Amino acid sequence: MAAQPNTSDPAANSSAHTPMMRQYWRIKGDYPNTLLFYRMGDFYELFYDDAQRAAKLLDITLTKRGESAGAPIPMAGVPIHSAESYLARLVRLGESVAICEQVGDPNTAKGPVDRQVVRVVTPGTLTEEALLEERSDNLLAAIAPGPRPTRDGNECSYGIATLELSSGRFTVLEVPSGEELEAELERLKPAELIYPDDDQTPIPQVDCVVQRRAPWHFELEPARRLLLRQFATHDLSGFGAEGLQAPIAAAGALLQYVNETQQASLPHVSGLSVESRSDAITIDAASRRNLEIERNLSGGTEHTLAAVIDSSITAMGGRLLRRWLQRPLRQREVVAERHAAVEALLNGGYTRLRQLLDGCADVERILARIALASARPRDLTGLRDALQRLPELQNLLSELHAERLQQLAEQASEHPQTLELLRSAVIDSPPATIRDGGVIADGYDSELDELRDLSRNADTFLADLELREREQSGIATLKVGFNRVHGYYIEVSRGQSDKVPEHFSRRQTLKGAERYITPELKRFEEKVLSARERALAREKALYEALISKIGEDLAQLQECAAALAELDALGTFAERAQALAYVRPELSNTPGLLIEAGRHPVVEHTLNGPFVPNDLCFDNQRRMLLITGPNMGGKSTYMRQTALIALLAYAGSFVPAKRAVLGPIDRIFTRIGAADDLASGRSTFMVEMTETANILHNATAESLVLMDEIGRGTSTFDGLALAWACAERLAKEIRAFTLFATHYFEMTTLEQTHPGVVNVHLDATEHGDSIVFLHSVREGPANQSYGLQVAALAGVPQGVLKAAREKLQGLEQNAAITPQGDSLQLSLFDPFTPAAPPPQTEPKPDPVRQKIEQIDPDELTPRQALEKLYELKQECKD
Repeated sequence: MAAQPNTSDPAANSSAHTPMMRQYWRIKGDYPNTLLFYRMGDFYELFYDDAQRAAKLLDITLTKRGESAGAPIPMAGVPIHSAESYLARLVRLGESVAICEQVGDPNTAKGPVDRQVVRVVTPGTLTEEALLEERSDNLLAAIAPGPRPTRDGNECSYGIATLELSSGRFTVLEVPSGEELEAELERLKPAELIYPDDDQTPIPQVDCVVQRRAPWHFELEPARRLLLRQFATHDLSGFGAEGLQAPIAAAGALLQYVNETQQASLPHVSGLSVESRSDAITIDAASRRNLEIERNLSGGTEHTLAAVIDSSITAMGGRLLRRWLQRPLRQREVVAERHAAVEALLNGGYTRLRQLLDGCADVERILARIALASARPRDLTGLRDALQRLPELQNLLSELHAERLQQLAEQASEHPQTLELLRSAVIDSPPATIRDGGVIADGYDSELDELRDLSRNADTFLADLELREREQSGIATLKVGFNRVHGYYIEVSRGQSDKVPEHFSRRQTLKGAERYITPELKRFEEKVLSARERALAREKALYEALISKIGEDLAQLQECAAALAELDALGTFAERAQALAYVRPELSNTPGLLIEAGRHPVVEHTLNGPFVPNDLCFDNQRRMLLITGPNMGGKSTYMRQTALIALLAYAGSFVPAKRAVLGPIDRIFTRIGAADDLASGRSTFMVEMTETANILHNATAESLVLMDEIGRGTSTFDGLALAWACAERLAKEIRAFTLFATHYFEMTTLEQTHPGVVNVHLDATEHGDSIVFLHSVREGPANQSYGLQVAALAGVPQGVLKAAREKLQGLEQNAAITPQGDSLQLSLFDPFTPAAPPPQTEPKPDPVRQKIEQIDPDELTPRQALEKLYELKQECKD
């Protein structure tokens, strides 16, 4: 949500404004839709509509002060020292803020101090530690349409570019359709998205701040030139990006936006990483949500795969691990290297590795702040602490014989010169900011040491001066002091003022005392105050030079940070494997999937009792498991655990199973759960069919497909027909590895007619009127659905359950029966025709009925009626 333009002052450029307000309106005119933090002394002030909006958003006081153009000025402000907390709140609300600083010297300015916007803070361009979530990427993304529409003209390719400014990671990707675009945006979860303001690019469905930009920002050639200038190269082939038109256009537009908002060079953005769709397992947006990788279906982070797997030590390791979980790879050699590294760490080293990384600062983001010249003193001590760990880390890795670990050891090489510079330049525990000095260590700079000595010796001089003046004047209560307003002074009580020597000059009169200055004290004051000012200026200059010097080694330091992050992620996989009894998966070139005693990683982690493991086997003769069984019996758990085991394996992790052998997988699809999409006008059934259509159009023989209860959103016959046809298409034509859960028992006959379809069921047993779920998978179809028993567990009233049982009995008794005595299997695709009734025969006469018909009750006495009743009863017995 962007701020609204300032429209309340129609005379914004009027000469009736004060000089300062004319300056404000000139600057504000360049940022009409952005809140403007206008520096005034120790505050950032907001005016007019900005003030009114910020007062509501931040719950700060709105005032009206002064007058400009004949009207009071609405104002609201925040202190400089706490501005970050207010910025964090505004950014979380989707606002952008232009930071306008004083860049002129107040002492020499003849009018208003020169001011200019030094940076625009937007949700996607954050670098400050206080504004970022430490374990989540904060991505700025851009999309650009490609030049290749499909035959129907409704689809074209798209380029996606993402930049994490807080680390410098810059990536591009090309996708072939709008559906793939949606899937990638669901994976990336950008904080801010920019795209062309034209009719060719659809408005993406994303939960983030969106910015429309003029189409010319996405023109290919200007974008390419901008990238070449940023990377100081003649072409993009070294990054594998040459010829990628839409991704280059998106990347150029993104870079232009960052240059505009940051008002600074970006030395830490030194390369471009090209992601290829063929390198990773494709997971569409709906499937990603259903698998609950980082977010559960309610939008929270509890009970997700990341919540179970991420025990990382460092924030940068946690971010990398989550990227791995979101993008499992098809590059089997890379995955195998990760598995080997995890095994080596398990066999001797992951505990020590995690101890070395414990407390390690977020070096990735520290280096970004160094590159942007916004690093704070404690960033430097964090970097120093991380570099000090490298020698011992090198010793540890030298003992672990895994190829990837050796590569990371080389990448995390020591930086002795940078480490020594930081050790000599910065004190052990510096203040949070450089503003008041006290950051640069003694002995680092002789000029600074000399200036500091002047200040430090002041106390001795003042004590000596006070003692001498007391003795010479005879005033025992005389004392020497200092305040920031009046400087140094000699204070004498009012009762002793008649003893003041002639060389004392009155400086300030108080209620009970007089304050004086002497020529000697005046000379000392000028010397000391000048020394303090010069010392602070010198220290700030040294600090800026230190930041610049470290920046010269930026690329190598970034390589080191990336290695530390990966070591943490691999160490986390090792720790989880040990703690949760996971095993190393086996990668096979043969299509299929074999899991022995597999477990659901999240459900197992949240259960109070033991988890019931289950086996799964897919091969060329078993390509579809048709799963039946009761609701709550574990069908969805069994299906999801299969997908999560595959995802973990191809992310590089060990898996929750006794054994797991995985063949190639190109995509993971899930059609699980039911939900309306009311915002788009789609019913539950429409959502179900849209997701089903996506699977049927895009699944291949190497895809893993989970389909749960297809057809339940419509009538019985329609639903059964659709479920049958979908299963048949998957089993017969696509031949994907499919877990197909259903309550349509009629579908279990597919096993008899379609090779590759196998019936399995989740076991349960009745106990009185209740049901016990065994959660174990057995071969063959289920014998009943236990629907009424599950309803009883849910608390459905007994009267309703009784009526349901009676209705069920009636339906079962009235079910059509074949001549062989079996239930009639309805034709799924022919028009429904009721079965013909059996031929009618003349019934035999009933003797009891005949006698009853002959009786005239009006002619019988009570005794005769009773005798007739006994007679008829005896005849019925006979």
